[in-house]
Amino acid sequence: MSVTLYICATCRSSRSAEHDVDGRTGGELLADALQIQRNDSKDADLQLRRFDCLQACSRHCVVHLRSPGKIGYVIGGLPPTSESAQTLLNYAREYRQSADGVVPYAAWPPGIAEHFIARIPPLDQDD
Repeated sequence: MSVTLYICATCRSSRSAEHDVDGRTGGELLADALQIQRNDSKDADLQLRRFDCLQACSRHCVVHLRSPGKIGYVIGGLPPTSESAQTLLNYAREYRQSADGVVPYAAWPPGIAEHFIARIPPLDQDD
């Protein structure tokens, strides 16, 4: 099943800096790092998409992970680094393997726990 990771392209680089020294946003830097680290053979069904503003501006470098029929997650407060990109990709791989979007805590990659902002019900869930 396809998994999409939306990256907020307009996110700040840090709490105190909107852009890096080259004028790029943290979201742009994180999106580029994700693209570089994405493994085409291992991540064929993982889509990376940039999105202008996920409106979680108090937490820089925000992403939204979702898949049809699964719980989605908003994750943020990450530095725009290759390490953050690897952490997100590792979590996305575990998420992809889950039946409902719930990744067992023991499978969480180091450094992800303090970055969850919201848990989103599946889009096709009936009340």
